[in-house]
Amino acid sequence: MRTVLIDYGASNLHSVERALERSGLAVERCHDPADAAGAEVMVLPGQGHFGQVMGAFRSSGFEPVVRDHLGAGRPFLGICVGLQLLLEASDEAPDVPGLGVLPGTARRFPASELSVPHMGWNQLETLEAAPLLAGVDDGAFVYFAHSYYVGFDELDVPGAVTRYGTVAFKSAISRGPLHATQFHPEKSQSVGLRILSNFARLAAEAVAA
Repeated sequence: MRTVLIDYGASNLHSVERALERSGLAVERCHDPADAAGAEVMVLPGQGHFGQVMGAFRSSGFEPVVRDHLGAGRPFLGICVGLQLLLEASDEAPDVPGLGVLPGTARRFPASELSVPHMGWNQLETLEAAPLLAGVDDGAFVYFAHSYYVGFDELDVPGAVTRYGTVAFKSAISRGPLHATQFHPEKSQSVGLRILSNFARLAAEAVAA
């Protein structure tokens, strides 16, 4: 099962690569979109400013490869800004469109009410039977580092909700073979490793089907 970790120059991939390998995936870090084409499994990480990350992603040439992969219904995992890139837009860069794979806009936490960025450990709630979260307890802690979030009611798909102050937002989603987390599973210790192991199992089942 060929698993590609997309390297478009916008993220430090070492910890993600190591965590995926610990979860049982043999990972191939890809700089060239031509090398990634045809992979059974793709992982899209991301951190930083939405506009800059999307610009780096688009200029890298990976966009059509990712769209083809998603269109073919192959297993996919987006992490942090890798989730936000799948949305239609972000308030962080209103003139830069997202991929539009998922409905919604990334919104900024209200700085007048909360400390921004949302940094550190917080809980997963309302797990909604998402296969990515199998065996993860309601209330489990994972690690976040972000200033923008996916609104609680924007994605009617299985997943988890996290609350920060008065804001409730989608922190993990599963829609068929597409999975994504706002938190960093590679920094979330045993819970994160369980989630990545679930993804590895789901990807193997999808490829074998």
